[in-house]
Amino acid sequence: MKVDVLGTEYKIEIHKFDNDVTLKNNSWAAYCCSDKPLIVIGDLDDDQNFKFHDDKEKDTYFKSCLRHEIVHAFLNESGLKDSAQSPNGPWSKNEEMVDWIAIQFPKILQAFREIKCEE
Repeated sequence: MKVDVLGTEYKIEIHKFDNDVTLKNNSWAAYCCSDKPLIVIGDLDDDQNFKFHDDKEKDTYFKSCLRHEIVHAFLNESGLKDSAQSPNGPWSKNEEMVDWIAIQFPKILQAFREIKCEE
């Protein structure tokens, strides 16, 4: 799977936790590389790390991880990965902020569409 992020094509890959040092060592579900256009989502069928009640719950979680990492990709491609340094780390890497954008974006888009101002 691929996605265009501000003109840069990001590859989206599913990795087994045991085969991906970054996922495994950080106990992350997903990540967006800052040195190459790649988004990695952990294999959600890996019963050792994930327990879902059904496929709908798994799909919802997959989509939320994907939205979160795509927000990171947009921030990276906007030049904010390099120029947002502060003593406590770059604001563009703040997971709470990225989560808020990823969670609220569908609602924001719906509001924009409702009043026909999405473009």
